[in-house]
Amino acid sequence: MKLFSDSIGRKAVMAVSGLLMVLFVIGHLLGNLTIFAGADGLNGYAEHLHALPLVVWPTRVVMLVAVVLHVFFSIQITMENSNAKPDGYAVKHHLKATFASKNMIWTGVILGAFIVYHLLQFTFRVTPDVAAYAGEVPGNVFAMVTGALHATFVGVVYVIAMVSLFLHLSHGIQSLFQTLGLSNSAMLPRYSMTGKVASIIFLVGFGAIPVAILAGFLAA
Repeated sequence: MKLFSDSIGRKAVMAVSGLLMVLFVIGHLLGNLTIFAGADGLNGYAEHLHALPLVVWPTRVVMLVAVVLHVFFSIQITMENSNAKPDGYAVKHHLKATFASKNMIWTGVILGAFIVYHLLQFTFRVTPDVAAYAGEVPGNVFAMVTGALHATFVGVVYVIAMVSLFLHLSHGIQSLFQTLGLSNSAMLPRYSMTGKVASIIFLVGFGAIPVAILAGFLAA
């Protein structure tokens, strides 16, 4: 319990949960990129996941716990440090403040809202644009995704979310390593570069999907 009550412990929980989410994002990106293989690619990937419930459901549970802990402690720590200079993960006075580091809480809020919307749309399928696919398991996922993201508003929402992901992780990845005590003066620049490169890959990879659909390169 001290892990959750102690400031350093809570930041460590945030770092570990953040790392779990980064790993999930990597796997999610690799799966989502199958959309560029056409309907057979994305639908085949969806069917493969549906055939692995013993992998998918435990992963969902772990990620749900990770997200809840990450959000809860980020809000708590930000509120506790509201009169100081909150950093979101750990106190790093020697790091130069950037736009991404100063707005971690806000990019996190955007991502949290997007995750809820994304789940309602493509997992629970309750939003009006995908309601017709609600009874399909997994169904024509390619048509569902391209149809939904073809709407300009929805596509722009996804692009904004991916920009927020880029900003959040460009600072968050280096921060989590430092919070876990894995960083030093020699490794910090490498972790910083790793965070920036990974964030760019996520931005380009995820962002290319709504852009390609809006541009008409991907259509059912």
